[in-house]
Amino acid sequence: MKGGGHQGGKVLIPGCRIRLKGHFVGPSICRIERVQKKIDTGEARTYTVFEHVQTTPSHMTSQNKPSRTTEKAEETRSRILNAALDLFRSKGFDQATLREIATVAGVSLGNAYYYFDSKEALVMAFYSRASEEMAPLIEKALAGVKGFEKRVTAVLSVKFEYFGPDRAFLGALLRHGADPQNPLSPFGEETRPIRERDMEYFAKAFEGSRIDVPNDLARQLPKLLWLYQMGLILFWIYDRSDGQRRTKQLREKSLALMAIGLKLASFPLLRPLRKKIVELVRIAEGAEADA
Repeated sequence: MKGGGHQGGKVLIPGCRIRLKGHFVGPSICRIERVQKKIDTGEARTYTVFEHVQTTPSHMTSQNKPSRTTEKAEETRSRILNAALDLFRSKGFDQATLREIATVAGVSLGNAYYYFDSKEALVMAFYSRASEEMAPLIEKALAGVKGFEKRVTAVLSVKFEYFGPDRAFLGALLRHGADPQNPLSPFGEETRPIRERDMEYFAKAFEGSRIDVPNDLARQLPKLLWLYQMGLILFWIYDRSDGQRRTKQLREKSLALMAIGLKLASFPLLRPLRKKIVELVRIAEGAEADA
């Protein structure tokens, strides 16, 4: 049989999908075996036996299943994601449906569900794509830039420019992202890898800033800057000034104030205040407050 191989007298067909208990399962391998059995009349009949060999654990979703590496599969996946983003931008996240997304992408609804089992899975793919595409942009923006304010501004500028076309779309996600149990929440477990990668960018920005701060605060600073970024994004989404001018002013003034605070953080008299700031960051990430 074309595309198959032989193993143990059975035909192996990669990528076969069969129905079990009313649901299609796959991608996987199906074994097809031709066997002969005698029924009560003594007549010999040939039967085809399908045996499903699970290669993708059934509990895995489209967010974390191993990616199909073929060029065609990646192209299809990308086309579905692009169609979804276009509809999210034009109609809104809540109004767009997976059926509409499949139609715009030129695929069947079943094919769309194979790659993304929900609209939330599409948003998670968008988050991951954004993180990957911004990485080289941030590295380039930080190259040769000195000073805390300029380096943090470089990181933030890349982010705001990248997400600019999706500002309204991101605003529509706030209702979902505000719930920490929602998979789209920036504070949730599902988005932890993206969150930690963001913190790495801020850690790099700080490393080249030439500001010497105590170790206890330095360890928490990437998290503090990430929380600061989230506050700015929230303000930016609701900023109705021309070109979000107020967001830029807020960023400039607040970063200047933060730079002054970091320079003063080493003073012994400010140690109690610094300790409280560190404690607040730890509480925000779920740690218990110090007694």
